[in-house]
Amino acid sequence: MAVSLQSYLEEKTSFIEQHLTSLLEREGVPATLYESMAYSLMAGGKRLRPMLVLAVLEALDKPVERGIPYAAALEMIHTYSLIHDDLPAMDDDDLRRGKPTNHKVFGEATAILAGDALLTRAFGLIAEWYLNDPDVKAETVVRLVAELGKRAGATGMVGGQMADIEGEGKQLSLAELEYIHKHKTGDLLIAALRGGGYLAEATEKQMDALTQYGRNIGLAFQIQDDILNVEGDSSQLGKAVGSDADRQKATYPALIGMDESKARLLQLVAEAKQVLRSAGMDHSALMPLADYVMERKK
Repeated sequence: MAVSLQSYLEEKTSFIEQHLTSLLEREGVPATLYESMAYSLMAGGKRLRPMLVLAVLEALDKPVERGIPYAAALEMIHTYSLIHDDLPAMDDDDLRRGKPTNHKVFGEATAILAGDALLTRAFGLIAEWYLNDPDVKAETVVRLVAELGKRAGATGMVGGQMADIEGEGKQLSLAELEYIHKHKTGDLLIAALRGGGYLAEATEKQMDALTQYGRNIGLAFQIQDDILNVEGDSSQLGKAVGSDADRQKATYPALIGMDESKARLLQLVAEAKQVLRSAGMDHSALMPLADYVMERKK
């Protein structure tokens, strides 16, 4: 793409964040609950999932505005998962994106409810917005809801989180580790790409390519997370380095070593980009976004 990746990231992050607060319900919501939801939703972050929705629409020459509600819904679900992931019963983290975690500010009960509210708002937002959009078919809305429910639920992100918890302190096989990564991280990225594909009226070949691309960058994303948890800078990460080792969590570096982890990361990104070439989408922002997943420092 002609524009630099950094410029693209800044432009799209700003665009996404302009819409997030306006799409978060406020009227009728208890003040403390709203503040807790907004605190985590607007705490920064990479905004990679909504960015992928917009990038697919761009790649297939459709207006990015069509993807705004679905992109925002994805970020709400991602945020809910982080709020719950940080709770004492889960990873028990004090910092997220350089700020105190939600439960440290608002208490555990409010943090749980804020996560619940963000999750349910996400599905309501998709239905409400597209109900009045003449450019989006009712069948497409049903597909979006089904895709997101599948990828975010027990067969997707939540299932991956469960496997991650059960794997702590155990010697996992590579297949078991990849199951965790593919579902805990990869499924929501696939939901972003496939949702963008539905909204852009992608062909079956393009949908297959987006799905495979998502699988690859999802796994790559988590491998890079594992690497950064060992070699990263806590001031850039916004959270403590070495927490995976402290909790005896299974990671790629722990299982196959740092060198092989980095080699696998390179391979996954190269394969993801090749998939885009085969589907004629290599002119799009999806290409440099694959590199970003590998090269990011936070």
